[in-house]
Amino acid sequence: MTLLHDRVLFIDGEAIILDKPAGLPVDAPRDGSLSLENHLSSLTFGFQRWPLPVHRLDRDTSGCLALARNPKAHKRYAAAFEAGTVVKRYVAVVEGVPDQTSGTIDLPLKKVSSAAQGWRMIAAKDGKAALTQWRKLAEKDGRALILFTPQTGRTHQIRAHALHGLGFGIAGDPVYGSGTGPMLLHSRFLSIPRGAKPPAEATAPLPPSFAAAGFGPEYLEEAEL
Repeated sequence: MTLLHDRVLFIDGEAIILDKPAGLPVDAPRDGSLSLENHLSSLTFGFQRWPLPVHRLDRDTSGCLALARNPKAHKRYAAAFEAGTVVKRYVAVVEGVPDQTSGTIDLPLKKVSSAAQGWRMIAAKDGKAALTQWRKLAEKDGRALILFTPQTGRTHQIRAHALHGLGFGIAGDPVYGSGTGPMLLHSRFLSIPRGAKPPAEATAPLPPSFAAAGFGPEYLEEAEL
């Protein structure tokens, strides 16, 4: 079992921000395999209560994941996510190179399901509003490293917007991309406002899978993330 105790990026009396490894689901999967829940007892750091996740990251997405250490904090942080006041930045490798260097993807998303393909999100006029800003950080071997800044928090938003907005799936994405190799989507930065208190915020280092794909941390340093 991966020791999440050693992957804490931020901690105080109210919040923990973890660097979640790819492959670990936040919610317990139906197949009974390990999830974040199996680690919560090791993340009390002297408190009696187990911390609770405030939001979700997909199983194959790595990086910043916020936990609240008490019910009042959980309620406030969940409200901040709902209100769109949380700053979130993701990096991803997409399976192509956009012509533009930056832009905004404004595509409503709707959940659809079929027996053959399972469920996924598609762009649809009658879907829920979804807005993502993006910027190209680097390109190499026909692929690009993209910084995504979502303004809304729809399910699979970045993954669906990469495909339907940029025209390229995220490398390794089993639903919206080729599904070959690890999915290269990483929650790089998270900042939760807390009124008069300093925000709970952290930056998660790039996992080795990005360097293995030719996009190491030096590309983020150049972009002054």
